[in-house]
Amino acid sequence: MKPSSKKLLILMLILAMAALAGCGKNNSSNQAEGKVNVVTSFYPLYYFAKEIGGDHAHVVNLVATGVEPHDWTPKSRDLEAASKAQLFLYHGAGLEGWVDHFLNGLGSDSQVLAIEASKGITLIQGNHEHALEEEHGHEAEGEHGHKAEDQPAEEEGGAHEEEGHSHSDLDVDPHTWTSPRSALIMAANIRDAYVKADPEHQADYEKSFASLEERLKELDSKFTQQLSGYERRDIVVSHQAFGYLCRDYNLNQIAIMGLSPEAEPRAQDLLGIANFVKEHQIPYIFFEELVSPQLADTLAREARVDTLVLNPLEGLTSEQEKAGDDYFTLMERNLENLQKALQ
Repeated sequence: MKPSSKKLLILMLILAMAALAGCGKNNSSNQAEGKVNVVTSFYPLYYFAKEIGGDHAHVVNLVATGVEPHDWTPKSRDLEAASKAQLFLYHGAGLEGWVDHFLNGLGSDSQVLAIEASKGITLIQGNHEHALEEEHGHEAEGEHGHKAEDQPAEEEGGAHEEEGHSHSDLDVDPHTWTSPRSALIMAANIRDAYVKADPEHQADYEKSFASLEERLKELDSKFTQQLSGYERRDIVVSHQAFGYLCRDYNLNQIAIMGLSPEAEPRAQDLLGIANFVKEHQIPYIFFEELVSPQLADTLAREARVDTLVLNPLEGLTSEQEKAGDDYFTLMERNLENLQKALQ
């Protein structure tokens, strides 16, 4: 082999090894000079932060594409990335059970501004694991054999004291972002965070927020108008993630699983929901893409109905990311599927 060819081969090997090494690293540790470095805890915050921050911000999301945030816990590299950022945006309301320890671990020398994006939203209190019973009283009691109030109550303040990553036993529903009306408040909190961290570019942040606000208001209007004309108001979902959407658009969710998608329902609960679906001629059972659809599929077969996707927007799949999907395209798809289910 000629010396020049040997040098070229060595150079190619070095570049290949560097590329492979980079694939194994979390890019959240990267910082951008001259920009507001922002770390977000899950997808909706990441999307809103990018839209509002524009060219002035470098935004990274802790939870990787295709990972269900309920199953995720931070690593030391995530703590390091957040400690070097100017903004750390987390949802709050009990979604990130790890956040208190995470914030305590940032260190006294960290200058990061930690913002709870759900602040100001009227939260849904109570872990309504048995929405079927609460909404349909005597018929649900007969099918399930118990009432929701028979369940042990959570201690006050549990939403903020939970240390794990599951919130199946919390006393607050954290899934605020599934409603455009709550998303508006979250976006406003993110705008305020940018202005506080980088007041020099306040006008740009205000302008970007105004554009996002207009789109969210249009989305809210579409949900209001297009869901209002149906007599059917019940939807059966795999994961109790749509309380805010149902509250704002006068729907009732009947959930197979609780606030955390890994919560296992009891056999009598599944039977009760299957009977309810048959009796009320519910045409579809909704499932989501980041968790296994096995229970929804099983229940749909038992009730002899079809399944549809209702996306809780907790993250993108790799296919959605490649296709260029975002919060708005997924919410539009949710609206289409809700209309099918309410017919």
